[in-house]
Amino acid sequence: MSKTVIGRILIALTAYGIFVALVMNFYDDSPANMKWEDRESYNRQFIAELQIDQFNFEQALQQLGNPDITEAKKVAGDRFQVMFYRTQHMKSDGITTQEECTALLFKNDALFAIGKSAYERFKQL
Repeated sequence: MSKTVIGRILIALTAYGIFVALVMNFYDDSPANMKWEDRESYNRQFIAELQIDQFNFEQALQQLGNPDITEAKKVAGDRFQVMFYRTQHMKSDGITTQEECTALLFKNDALFAIGKSAYERFKQL
């Protein structure tokens, strides 16, 4: 191979390396910046892996972003907050409803329940 070909290959590899470094450092891939279809899929997959008492309120905000719907109350000194994250599309009306979401119930900032039963428990408090 000639020196010109090797030089061009090295320039291309360097440019590619710079491009990758820029994307890794400056591209914000948070859920808030995703298309709604991608965000639903991400939320569904992420929530499916959650375990009770091993996930907290702050992690939810960091990993899933702001909830689509949320409610909170204090009962007997304990703080309860239910957060709804959209996980299934039902109707193209521009409004996210609870039926399109999966509920995460937190008790004193620790994950307490997931899914339909989470909101039922929250309402019964």
